[in-house]
Amino acid sequence: MPKDKVCILDKEALSRAVTRIAHEILEKNKGTGGLCLVGIRNRGAYLAQRLGGCIETIEKEKIPVGILDITLYRDDLTLISTKPVVHKTEIDFDINDKNIVLVDDVLYTGRTIRAALDALVDLGRPKSIQLAVLIDRGHRELPIRADFVGKNIPTAKNEMIDVHLEESDGKDEVLVVEKTV
Repeated sequence: MPKDKVCILDKEALSRAVTRIAHEILEKNKGTGGLCLVGIRNRGAYLAQRLGGCIETIEKEKIPVGILDITLYRDDLTLISTKPVVHKTEIDFDINDKNIVLVDDVLYTGRTIRAALDALVDLGRPKSIQLAVLIDRGHRELPIRADFVGKNIPTAKNEMIDVHLEESDGKDEVLVVEKTV
């Protein structure tokens, strides 16, 4: 592997992190009653589905899992594209009075999570919203903190976290990658 890429989670470590987060979610919520997972499209959605599978294996009970598209809620929408691609939000359950665990792959500035919170409350009034992330890399610009973290990886501003998941990338790994200027 080139010097500018460092693997911080391989397939087994990523799997252990997801399993641990699932146990922590169940512990904090005292089981599955009223519990729902909502993944932020794309990799957050895949992680939410994995967490849902882990929870089902542990508790022998399936919980609702949905997918949230936050494209139109982003505060940098005009910087990204003049014609953003909007995908469908797929939440086919009532979120009112539920304990929602919002799931994403990387927590960085907090702006993606702010957008997701705005999108969620437009759909209803949950009892609570908790945040689960695979990686927390620091550098917050908003007062947002994850309730469940797979791994804390303090990064430099010239580094990126690259999450690869089997569902979208054909392999499971998390890399720290140095940005080229």
